[in-house]
Amino acid sequence: MSEVNWLEATEAAEAMGLDPDRVPWIGNTLREAVSAGEIPGGVAVVSRRGRRIRFACGNAVDDDTGKTPVSFETIFDCASLTKIVVTLPLTLLLAERGQLRLDDPAALYLPSLAAAEAKRRSGTGVEQMTLRHLLTHTAGLAPFYDLHSYGFSREEIVDFICQAPPEAAPGARVVYSDLGYILLGEIIAKVAGRPLPELASAELFSPLGLASSGYLTAPAPEMRRRLASTAEPGTAVGSGPAGVPVVVHDENARALAGVSGHAGLFATADDLASYAELWLGRGYSAAAGRRVLSAAAVEAATRPCTDGVPGGRRGLGWVLRGDPFDAAGDLLSPVAYGHTGFTGTSLYIDPQRELACVLLTNRVHYGRDRSVAGLRAKFHNTVAAAFADA
Repeated sequence: MSEVNWLEATEAAEAMGLDPDRVPWIGNTLREAVSAGEIPGGVAVVSRRGRRIRFACGNAVDDDTGKTPVSFETIFDCASLTKIVVTLPLTLLLAERGQLRLDDPAALYLPSLAAAEAKRRSGTGVEQMTLRHLLTHTAGLAPFYDLHSYGFSREEIVDFICQAPPEAAPGARVVYSDLGYILLGEIIAKVAGRPLPELASAELFSPLGLASSGYLTAPAPEMRRRLASTAEPGTAVGSGPAGVPVVVHDENARALAGVSGHAGLFATADDLASYAELWLGRGYSAAAGRRVLSAAAVEAATRPCTDGVPGGRRGLGWVLRGDPFDAAGDLLSPVAYGHTGFTGTSLYIDPQRELACVLLTNRVHYGRDRSVAGLRAKFHNTVAAAFADA
C-alpha cells in the first residue's frame, strides 16, 4: 500500500533534524486518508537542509479500468499550483530584467482592457488595475467565469475577461480569481515573445532539472502512463478547441488548449520539492548550482502585500498565514507560505524552519465533493511536530 524506504527515511530524518520516531506520523496521515476513501492515493515530500523524506501511498488510477499504484514517478495535475510555479516566477523574472514593472497597468499589455473601459465610460478604475493587483488577487475581477462552454478561441476568452465589468475597484479587496492569472499568462507570453510552455521550460524547468514538469497538451504514451487520473469514474477528460487532446482537469484551462497562467501544469512531487528548495534558497538553487531568481524578488513575493485590504492576506501569488485559504495547519511558523490546487495538491514553505512540504493527491478522481482540507492540515502538523532541533 505504501512506498517508502524506512532506512533511508531514518537516515534522512537525522540529517534533517527530525525525530525518527515521529517521522512515521507524517506518512500515516496519507495512509489513513487513502484507507478512509478520502483520496485514491498521493505522494508527500518533506525537504530540509538538502535532504528529503518521501511517502507514496494508494493508487494513481482506481476505476473500472483497474488500479495503478502511485509511485514517486507519478505525475499529478497541479491545478492552481501553476499560479505560483509558473506564472509568478516568470513575472518576477521579466521584472528583474526590466521587461515589465509590477505596477504597470494591465491595460498597457491588453488593449482590449482599455477599450472595454472606454466603452463603458463608467469610471470603474480598470485603468488603474496593475500587474501587482493581478498577482495579489486584488484586481477587482470576478473569481470565475464559465469560459469553456461556448467554444471561444483563446483571443475571445481574453476579450471576454477584459470586457466583463469588474466587481470591485482595484485594490479594494482580496478576491481569489483565476481570471487574473489567465490574463497574467497572456501578458507574460506577449512580453517575452514566446509561448508559455516554451518560456517555462527554458527559464524554470530546464535550469532546475524538473524533467517531469510541464504543460501536457498531448502527452506521449509513456508520460500518459505515469499520470494520476483526475477523471471521475464513468467520465472522461475531454478535448480542447478543435479537438486538441488535453488531459488537464480544469475546464477553462482545457478551453485554452491546456495552457494557461492559472492552471495546466503537471509535475511530480520531487520536481515541486526542487522548486520549493529554490525559494528556501532565496532564489538560489543548490541542486542546479545557480541563481534563478534574485533574493530581492523572493523577498518581494513573500512579504505581506495586502495588509489593510479586506478579504485575505497575500504575498505576490503566495497565500500567507491568516488568509482564508491558508492550508498550513496549526504548527507551521507564522512566516510560512504556500498554495493549493483544486485537484488535491499543495506546496508549503516555512523559511523559519528551512522546510518545504509537498503533498500531491488526485482527490477529484473520487469526485469533486471529496475534501483534502483536513489532510493538508494534519500533514503539515505532523511535519512540524517531527522537529527534534526546534
